[in-house]
Amino acid sequence: MNIVDFHILLPEILVLAMAALVLVIGLFSGRKQSSISYTLSQISLLISVVFVWNQIGMPTLYALHNMFILDAATTLSKLMILICAIFSLAYAKPFFNENPEKTHDYCLLFLFSVSGMMMLVSSNHLIPMYLSLELLSLPLYALVTIQRTGMNAEAGMKYFAMGAFASALLLYGISLVYGATASLSLSTIANSLQLLQTQYSTMALIGLVFIVAGLAFKFGAAPFHQWSPDIYQGAPTPVITLLGSAPKIAVLIMAIRLFSQSFVTFAAHWQMIWIAVAIASMALGNIAAIIQNNLRRMLAYSSIAHMGYMLLGFVTQTPGGNAAALFYVFAYALMTLAGFGALIVASNQGFEVENIEDLRGLNSRSPWIAFMILIVMFSLAGIPPSVGFFAKVGVLEAVMSVHMTWLAVLALIFAIIGCYYYIRVVKAMYFEPVEDASPLYSSWGGKVILSLNSLIILLLGIFPSSLIDLCRAVYFS
Repeated sequence: MNIVDFHILLPEILVLAMAALVLVIGLFSGRKQSSISYTLSQISLLISVVFVWNQIGMPTLYALHNMFILDAATTLSKLMILICAIFSLAYAKPFFNENPEKTHDYCLLFLFSVSGMMMLVSSNHLIPMYLSLELLSLPLYALVTIQRTGMNAEAGMKYFAMGAFASALLLYGISLVYGATASLSLSTIANSLQLLQTQYSTMALIGLVFIVAGLAFKFGAAPFHQWSPDIYQGAPTPVITLLGSAPKIAVLIMAIRLFSQSFVTFAAHWQMIWIAVAIASMALGNIAAIIQNNLRRMLAYSSIAHMGYMLLGFVTQTPGGNAAALFYVFAYALMTLAGFGALIVASNQGFEVENIEDLRGLNSRSPWIAFMILIVMFSLAGIPPSVGFFAKVGVLEAVMSVHMTWLAVLALIFAIIGCYYYIRVVKAMYFEPVEDASPLYSSWGGKVILSLNSLIILLLGIFPSSLIDLCRAVYFS
């Protein structure tokens, strides 16, 4: 590895090295020193932010025989992933306090998964793409089952089994593309597909369908969503803050790079497939969420719907659409972090938030937490002034720009339907009585993290232009 390669991959190397250090600490330190792993993990993430920040504005560079790339999309998405990871690990602090013996394992798996996300957005070749995707996923399978309770174990087994199936579909699709083009390099595949004979073109198209199926599972989009509600309900809440946010950023960058760069020849085919996935996700997610009483399952179906909205920008096949999709997925990641973070903060002191009715009268018990949840719910619903509003406007504008008015109207209808179950949560907090009106005491650390997360959502809704310009600069440069 020459000096250029080292510079490009320095943030990933740092995170992996810290994971190795946490592993060694876990072997030799006692239970009382478990907080060391958490501190080192947060420090490594913060230092990685500095390294990635220093890469902003650099020209496009390649490493390891063009298998990895450093460009504007890579840099911005890594920053987004690291910000989500920092918030997610901070939200896990109460979990570490209650389960100090699991801190080492949690931080180790956490760092490996984050490193997989960072390498995935840097991948410029199908082999590192697939390996990075597995490095992202395998630690998450273990994190879901880290408590090893009945429902927790069941959710983990479902996630692992379905994740393995999705990985098999993706790998089979990659093998068919390789069989048709004799290459795994993204740029070479694009050139080869233009020159294929009919039989090889059919093979590549079948491979494309399998790749779409594998990626749709990673997004949690319909009809590959079956794992999502069970995992969101059964996994520890801090794990969901990671699983529901940063990986979706990484997979989106992978999808944009893969389809916009390699499968341009088949754009008309994969566009129609992804449009069908987007419509199914918006319809199923919003309608199924209406009947949910469990908050986690409601947010799971909400995530399915939001992946549909995000895909609207992606399917336009335009730089503006890709920028809108990137803005949307980052906004959604912040909203997911705040949503599940609020459940963590509100569940302290023996008060467990599981169902919507558990939030009844929360405003009288903790006005500040209720206000933070209100911001999150309004943003998820796309109500101004919140970042969720501008995220939806961005993807709808991208769809309208390519004259898919019918798709924009359909998305708007489903968005209006989705407002119901978000406002239902607000109604429970502010307008329904509660038997126990005693004050809800939560840790100051949790309140500070939740407040910062929620206020970022609000500020990005009031001043969205900076982030929108950054996302547009990635694809219009």
